[in-house]
Amino acid sequence: MKLTAQEEYGIRCLIQVARRAPHDADTPMSIREVAEAEGLSQDYAAKLLRVLRQAELLTSERGASGGYRLSRPAREIPLSQVMQALDTPMYGADFCAGHSGHLGACSHQSSCSLRPVWRAVEGAVAEVLGRLSLAELIQQEPAVTSALESNRRAG
Repeated sequence: MKLTAQEEYGIRCLIQVARRAPHDADTPMSIREVAEAEGLSQDYAAKLLRVLRQAELLTSERGASGGYRLSRPAREIPLSQVMQALDTPMYGADFCAGHSGHLGACSHQSSCSLRPVWRAVEGAVAEVLGRLSLAELIQQEPAVTSALESNRRAG
């Protein structure tokens, strides 16, 4: 699975806002602060933050002291919801319905052995993303690994 730039940077921007929340929940994080923390242009950071706000993952305040806050606690934001906000599903409804060959439609469509494999992969990824919250992502790598292991044993 390869993340798009929008997915990766969108998650990273959300992590920046989430990391501020426990320490300074009253002060929103500005576009400039998010952009500087992630090494992004302010325009690109603004676009990503707008997408996350439209998905109701963030709230925003206008003005000189405005910026973005999480719409709810990080532990209540599953990574699956973040990914849905930033992109389309891994495989669309028309996945594996055709190919770029000269036939136009897959000659194996009625007895395809690949489609169920990719659907199972999609389901497994969705399951992991649904169990992992933003709160777990703001921790350091060993803690995230531990959370994934705990979720795997519990699931």
